[in-house]
Parts: sequence; C-alpha cells; structure tokens
Amino acid sequence: SLRAVVLAGHGPAFCAGADLNWMKRMSGYGEKENRADAMALAAMLNTIYMMKKPTVARVHGPAFAGGMGLVAACDIAIAAQEAEFCLTEVKLGLTAATISPYVVAAMGERYARRYFLSAERFTAAEAFRIGLVHDLATMEELDASVNALLGHLLAASPAAIAASKELI
Repeated sequence: SLRAVVLAGHGPAFCAGADLNWMKRMSGYGEKENRADAMALAAMLNTIYMMKKPTVARVHGPAFAGGMGLVAACDIAIAAQEAEFCLTEVKLGLTAATISPYVVAAMGERYARRYFLSAERFTAAEAFRIGLVHDLATMEELDASVNALLGHLLAASPAAIAASKELI
C-alpha cells in the first residue's frame, strides 16, 4: 500500500553527513572493514535510487556530505529556502566517492567539479539553479509543497510510476 517515500531529517539539519567521531574510529580499521562500511552506504543510496516507489527529499536544513548524496539519490527534492548544501569531504582529507554517482547525475559534471573540489557552502537557491533540488519553499510552506507534490504522485498509477522509474 506504500505509494511514495519522503526522506526527511529530524532536528536542525536534514543530514550533516557522517558522525566525525565514528569516522575517526573507522580510520583505525583495516581496508576490509572500511570497504564494508562504504559498501553499506552505497547499498543504502542504491536502494533509495532504485526504489520502485517515488522518493522525495524534504530538505529543511543543512545537507552536507552524505546528506547531499541522500538528496541526489531521491527522485525529487524540495528544499526550504534556508537550507544549505556542502560537499565537505576534501576538508577532511576524503573524497565523496560513494555519493558521487548520484551527486554528479543531479547537478552535472561542471558544478560537481566546483563543489567537490572547493567544499564551499552554497544556498538552496544555488542548489535549485544547478538542478540538485527541484523546488524551493519557505520553511512555513515546505510541508505544503511536499504534500502538493505527493498529491500528484498519488494521482498517478503505481504501476506506471514503477515502469517510468525503470525506463529512466
């Protein structure tokens, strides 16, 4: 009976990326453990991306690092005008390898080059301009915007949506 999935954060951020203390602990792990962890993240993003039901990112606050991967893996993203975005990995001596296929597909190679390399923060308006998010709303109107989109998704045939996702 599930018709759509809305991915939303709880608290001030949509998703600020991985827990840095946990990442520090992971640095002491071997290649096997680190690879397994990366593969678990990759499997989660692929599950979101390949889901037969439509997925919607409801971005109410900062979406940094892996949070940008979550946004990009969803079919549709709606952000509050106050939301910020950043690919912080290079500041931590890392690459955004696991999220890169989704982020590059969402924003395009040229913008991915800039933001992957510079790790600069950018606004929701910029995320909209470069195609990472589809719509912007005030914080007060964010839920209404998501609900309006869900109304369109619920009016469509579930089988046709699944077939369309497979076609894409």
